[in-house]
Amino acid sequence: MGDWALRPASTADVEAVAELRSVVLRPDLERLGRYDEQRVRQRLRDGFSPAHTWLIEVGGAFAGCVSLRPGEDAHWLEHFYLAPEVQGGGIGAAVLRSLLDRCDRDGFRVRLNVLSGSPARRLYERHGFTLESEDAVDVFMVREPTPAAPAD
Repeated sequence: MGDWALRPASTADVEAVAELRSVVLRPDLERLGRYDEQRVRQRLRDGFSPAHTWLIEVGGAFAGCVSLRPGEDAHWLEHFYLAPEVQGGGIGAAVLRSLLDRCDRDGFRVRLNVLSGSPARRLYERHGFTLESEDAVDVFMVREPTPAAPAD
């Protein structure tokens, strides 16, 4: 899987994250006929919240990001991007598991949306997310907190 760590994001990280978003989302957005080189980056800039975002580092180098933003009735998992060269090695699953463990411990429901047809949907389904609604572009999913197993 590789040596990975989370570190808190800062406002100085926005451009690196915007560029990663563009790279990661491009295949799905092009497939959906919605890729716009400027818009994909600007949408990240407009919604970037360093207070709720972590950078994912692999071997000490920037390799991704993830946000967990408190909402009215759930935490929103957002901006979860991994560089293509580290995808498929278990890092995304490990990062997701660590965040979901926190939410389970604190009793928080988690919501997200993923692009229609994205392979990331399978990762979310394996971690207990279920379909809430969908349209031609977005799939909205939710995961209820899982209580901890009683200790023996």
